[in-house]
Amino acid sequence: MQTDERFAFLAEWYDPSAALLRRYQLLYYPKDGSVEMFDMKNQRTFLRRTKFDEIHPEDLFVGNRVNVFSRQLNLIGYGDQYTANKLGSKKERTLAMIKPDAVTKVGDIIQMIYDANLIVTKAKMTKLTWKQAVDFYTEHQSKSFFNNLVQFVSSGPVIAMELMGDEAVYTWRKVLGPTDSGVAQKDAANSLRGQFGTDGTKNAGHGSDSLASAARELEFFFPSTTGHGPSNTAMYSDCTCSIIKPHAISEVLTGKILKSIIENGFEISALQMFNMDRVNAEEFLEVYKGVVAEYTNMVDELCSGPCMALEIHATDSPRTFREFCGPADPEIARHLRPTTLRALYGKNKVQNAVHCTDLPEDGILEVQYFFKILDV
Repeated sequence: MQTDERFAFLAEWYDPSAALLRRYQLLYYPKDGSVEMFDMKNQRTFLRRTKFDEIHPEDLFVGNRVNVFSRQLNLIGYGDQYTANKLGSKKERTLAMIKPDAVTKVGDIIQMIYDANLIVTKAKMTKLTWKQAVDFYTEHQSKSFFNNLVQFVSSGPVIAMELMGDEAVYTWRKVLGPTDSGVAQKDAANSLRGQFGTDGTKNAGHGSDSLASAARELEFFFPSTTGHGPSNTAMYSDCTCSIIKPHAISEVLTGKILKSIIENGFEISALQMFNMDRVNAEEFLEVYKGVVAEYTNMVDELCSGPCMALEIHATDSPRTFREFCGPADPEIARHLRPTTLRALYGKNKVQNAVHCTDLPEDGILEVQYFFKILDV
């Protein structure tokens, strides 16, 4: 008789009440979308096989976080050779960088990434110094275009992203198109450089050319060991805070939301993806505690997966941006303000696509919470 196919992962969960990291084997059965958990230390079943609709096969890869019944599990390894062979072999990570000439096209570009079946697992807006740009492009040091390239890449903000997916290195370079934007416009008009590039240097984006380059370039922007990558671009003045919520990221709405924000005249002056733990989510949302009935659910949502924090820069930004987000309840927003972000992309009062600063005096404080306190 044929047994149900199952995938096994090693998972860690931080138990805040005991201040301990607990280890589980997480089993996923694709046939009916059920999960099972086994407590490895105590050698006993922790969760009997239960149907759970909120995990999708594409969420299952080492390095990702998944939420199982309000527990945020870090997938730290494959639980058996079958799972590693079936799910792990073609998965790659690569570095994508949006160059200064295309930063305002970030919404379109992130949509192109998802359309190519890649996912964004890390993202950060930064501004490279001349020296950092030299270090990043060190392999091109002897080339004639080197100084122009360094000058251009350090001339304004860039957005660095870690992309993950099957054959990510090749796939992202195919999305980018030929290095020379002129060639791209002729031969690959729908490519990123075909649409947004100008020439061979001002060509909208960068992609690692091999797995070895990807490892080095990801380490440059997102160091795994000690040290801190290039710093974020938050200004902490004339600003407000917005967060694209985890449900919106998993529903592939990030690109559309960023595009709407920019097209409506708001400047995104800082951008970074974060994985919030429960303690941080409670602290950040504390102003709502005892004020709104949904507080606990809001905390659950904010730490259910990666979110994207934005510093929005504009005159009177807390008020104008809050109006653009619309009423907190998307149903009300769809009746009263149908063109607002929550009307377009929200599902309910908790999963309402975006958080925005509600009190004008909290704009800078909320931006500081992400870009000063959490970005360490």
